[in-house]
This record gives sequence, structure tokens and C-alpha cells, in this order.
Amino acid sequence: MASTTDPAADTRARPARAPSVSHPEQDWMGSTLAEHEKSDPGVAPKAAGAAMVEGVDVSDHQGAVNWTSLRDRGVRFAYVKATESATYKNPSFTAQYTGASKKGMIRGAYHFALPDESSGTRQADFFVSNGGGWSDDGRTLPPVLDLEYNPYGAACYGKTKAQMVAWIRDFSKKVTARTGRAPVIYTTTGWWRSCTGNSGAFSAKNPLWLARYAATPGALPAGWRKHTLWQYTSAGALVGDHNRFNGSLRGLKAFAKG
Repeated sequence: MASTTDPAADTRARPARAPSVSHPEQDWMGSTLAEHEKSDPGVAPKAAGAAMVEGVDVSDHQGAVNWTSLRDRGVRFAYVKATESATYKNPSFTAQYTGASKKGMIRGAYHFALPDESSGTRQADFFVSNGGGWSDDGRTLPPVLDLEYNPYGAACYGKTKAQMVAWIRDFSKKVTARTGRAPVIYTTTGWWRSCTGNSGAFSAKNPLWLARYAATPGALPAGWRKHTLWQYTSAGALVGDHNRFNGSLRGLKAFAKG
């Protein structure tokens, strides 16, 4: 996914980082997939019977985003990376989040999880306090937990399957307690099977955002009967990551409203 800004010309102040989180600007939703899973980000997704709504996800990697052009191309919602671990805050978050909103897009925030860095509760608190909140204003999408392969080490962050399930449960409980919404879980079926043992513990409360760069979403993780969101490519127009909401625009607005 190509950056839309010149890094050499970027003079924004950067937040302090923990030594073990050395490149958070390179960690965006789906950034680890190519190394671990077979994908075809250039393939066109097949049309489904139900209506679908186009969306994007962005992080500091993109810098300034041309929201007007995205809107003209049919994009109606956006998710913005807010935080990573319990130390990193996206310096572009406010500009990206408000930029999408000003163009009439429904927007939300996501957290890039590093479960080996700190507890699920601590990272959830950090996320909600730094952009990951929710309001029933009809314009704010529920918060998202980004769970994917570790960009700094062992794919499952050195945790057993039971430990990973417990970490996710703690994160979800804290976000729900603080915002009133259970977080959406972004993941791949491959990671979920490998790192949680294909747990079905979250399908009743946590909507699924499936990542698969292919013509169809494919098999779902255990428990979920449908995906709510699908990240279908990392090579889409302007920003790279493009997604589809599994429903109509009216359904998307209802999803935001809660």
C-alpha cells in the first residue's frame, strides 16, 4: 500500500515509543497478511446478492487523505487507526477522523493490538482514552480490535491459545464497559485458528471484520455465521485498504447507531 505523502517532508511531531514498538507507522490493518497468508489483493470482489457499502481504513502511513476523491468514488465509511499497544497514538488521527466526517462519511477508530506488550485491559483503556470511544449519534462506528500476525516476533505473540482468548476477552470487556459497545474483531480466519484455537467465544457479541484479499470472504472463524465487514484488498484506489460493509447504507447507519 503506497503512502500518499512524502515522508521526508513530514514535519509533524512524533510520539515517544516503547523500544519494543519500533515501527508503529508501518503497522496498519492488514500490514502483516502478505507475509503469512496467500492473497491476491488485485482481484475484483464478486458481487453478492445483498447490498454492500464501500469503505476504507487508514493510518499514519497514508498521512493526508483526499477524502473528497474517496467520496466521489463511492466510499461512505472510514476507520482510522487510533492507537497501538499502550504507547503509540497515531499523530494523523484527528486530521483523518475529522476529514472523513466533514465529507459526510460514517467513521470509527481501531486499535492495533500487541498482546505481548501489556494486558488487554490496559490496551483497551489506552485505546478508548485516545480516540476509541463511541457515541450513538449515528455517525460513529463501534470501536475495532485489530488482531493479526505479530509484526515484531512470534505470530501469536508468545501466548497459548487459552491465554490469547483471555486477553481478547479482557480487552472486549473493558471497551464494552467504557463505551457501551462490544468491539468489532478484525482478523483473518488463519490467524484466528492458529492463535485462539478457532475459539467461538466471541461470535455472540463481537461483530466480525474479516480480512481476505480474494474474490470472496471465504470460510469464517468458528461461531460467526456472517461477516459484518470485509477487507477485500490492500491495493484499492488512493489509500490501499478497501472494505465492504455487509449490507445497505441504511444498515450501516443502523450499525453505527447501535
